[in-house]
Amino acid sequence: MDTTRRDFLRLATAAGGAMSLGAVSPTFAAAELSLSPPQDVTPLRVLILGGTGFIGPHQVRYAMSRGHTVTLFNRGRTNPGLFPEVEKLRGDRDGDLEALRGREWDVVLDNSGYLPRLVRDSAQLLKDSVGRYLFVSSISVYDTTLTPGQDVDEAPILTMEDPTLEPENLGQYYGPLKALCEEEVREAFGDRALNVRPGLITGPGDPTDRIRHWIARMERGGEILVPGKHSDPVQYIDARDLTGWSVRMLEQGDSGTFNGTGPSSPFSWGELVYGIRAVYNNDLSFTWVDEEFLAGLEIQGMNYMPWFPSTHPMAAFNYINISRSLATGLTFRPLATTAFDMLEEYRASTEDKEGPRGYGRRGGLSWEQEAEVLAQWHEAVGDR
Repeated sequence: MDTTRRDFLRLATAAGGAMSLGAVSPTFAAAELSLSPPQDVTPLRVLILGGTGFIGPHQVRYAMSRGHTVTLFNRGRTNPGLFPEVEKLRGDRDGDLEALRGREWDVVLDNSGYLPRLVRDSAQLLKDSVGRYLFVSSISVYDTTLTPGQDVDEAPILTMEDPTLEPENLGQYYGPLKALCEEEVREAFGDRALNVRPGLITGPGDPTDRIRHWIARMERGGEILVPGKHSDPVQYIDARDLTGWSVRMLEQGDSGTFNGTGPSSPFSWGELVYGIRAVYNNDLSFTWVDEEFLAGLEIQGMNYMPWFPSTHPMAAFNYINISRSLATGLTFRPLATTAFDMLEEYRASTEDKEGPRGYGRRGGLSWEQEAEVLAQWHEAVGDR
């Protein structure tokens, strides 16, 4: 990317009020942490359960930039060298919480809770020594009978026939398990509990290919297959916007349950695709392919995250109601900022760039599959 384009995007970011803190890139992180903490924020003692995966580092950086003191509790296995200046308590949520006993914090951020039993253990242990507990849940707690725009208090929640079940494949029961975890937090903390339900989270550090696929594919250039219609709805949130908002809610003393996705107004698949395209100056073009045609090839819409076909059972999950969250101060940086930062990260990475790299939750077709489908599409539609 040439210097003029780089400078333009940075200026656009600043104009949009997007320099919220928490970027993974060392360049961005250093610049952001050099800002002075706000004068009107009371410093908090913050305990983060996890803190070194995807969203955790964004929480740490943002909390520190606000003048808060951060403690991390984890097993020390994921990125153990991060944040040498931060207090680290070693332990395991599954049976070794001793490092938390006898300590006090103002707030807890729980990023690592997936099993109700483990969330119960930490919440019950900390309920008398912590003021407020924020649990990072998911919109996956909603049943597929969800209707577009349904309020958080009215939306149907998944249940499990056996709430004590601990399946080997957590992903199969991810939604109902998260719902049960929320209940454990509410049971322990009552009106001091915060349950945040994010949608698709992306941005620097995103370990999935749901957006990274499109970053990599547009970098490659040429003719790009895009499924569905321009007008299909999508929702996503930059991890830095999610974590910054979460920290601010704790500062404000908020409680309750909130959806954490965006942007602030209805957003389309076309806007997302062309918005990402805006950070490139190479030769590329989009070929939009009907969902019916793709369905005939038995290509699942989930392969194209974050897009869902309009007939997909999860289609309503791109109409999540965030009005309550906006009222508490949830804000969003421009898409160009997210795309630009992810592009810089991608270009700096040493990963295999010959196709979707995969992290277990792969998004998009391989380059070879895409070429085959495009050839079939052109043969089917001719010059139409």
